[in-house]
Amino acid sequence: MNDLHDRVAAEVRRAVVGQDDALELLLAAAALGGHVLLEGPPGTAKTLLARAFAAALDTSFRRLQFTPDMLPSDVTGTVALRDGDLVFRPGPLFASVVLADEINRTPPKTQAALLEAMEERHVTVDGERHPLPEPFLVVATQNPVEYEGTYPLPEAQLDRFLFRADVGYPDEAGELALLRLPRRGLAPAALDDVRPVAGAADLRAAREAVDAVRATAEVEAFVVSICRRTRELPGVTLGASPRAAVHLLAAARASAVLAGRDFVTPDDVVRMARPVLAHRLVLAPEAELDRFTAADAVRAALAAVPVPR
Repeated sequence: MNDLHDRVAAEVRRAVVGQDDALELLLAAAALGGHVLLEGPPGTAKTLLARAFAAALDTSFRRLQFTPDMLPSDVTGTVALRDGDLVFRPGPLFASVVLADEINRTPPKTQAALLEAMEERHVTVDGERHPLPEPFLVVATQNPVEYEGTYPLPEAQLDRFLFRADVGYPDEAGELALLRLPRRGLAPAALDDVRPVAGAADLRAAREAVDAVRATAEVEAFVVSICRRTRELPGVTLGASPRAAVHLLAAARASAVLAGRDFVTPDDVVRMARPVLAHRLVLAPEAELDRFTAADAVRAALAAVPVPR
């Protein structure tokens, strides 16, 4: 998986500067069969990162630009009459990498259709089940600072995402490097230079490598203790779910593989705790008024649980 990461990262960096952490989470999610929510202010290359990542994988790619008038059938597909027969016409969801751009711009009914497909790995139209491709990765984006005309994802739906990756501004050196990338007008010309260097077989091999990683009973207990501690913190009204514990251990296994190990350490768990847990926590209004964030809650939970030695 190290080789896979290096190959994909080298191609993505042709078009995207300074988002290595988010790229690593994308690759871990693809290997684990999870999904990623990219969150950050406008102009921080969220969409470009997803497009470049998909271009580096030799798999099918579709982009969904969510709008308030989008219907569930616009995502999943519909049944149409063709030559006298009713035929299923697959929607844009039928691709290995799906970019769900501005997911909080579409109404809850359409969000639910997407998130149900993410969980079930198939869609049902007119009573007939249609399996989605394998691998299947949804990369959703949303802007956390603009709320007018949006439909925030409910907590139960946020729990479907393996990771939330914070896509922030690059440092000064990164911003200067960004200006030096080739462009055609305003469009990034370097995106056309991103070559497919990995495919479905590479992702299957990466998943097998992750599944083979060992986790001791002490590390498993560490994961459970962290998740349970988030439910006890003052200012947190909804802590990490049992599914979050499953996701955190899986993410720690992926972190171990990326580090070239076949066993999980507590450091792997700590490293993956924020992107796995923060978006699943619901804070009390008074905590938010005190500027206590979900990331602060994850740090508090980690500080309160002894690290196994």
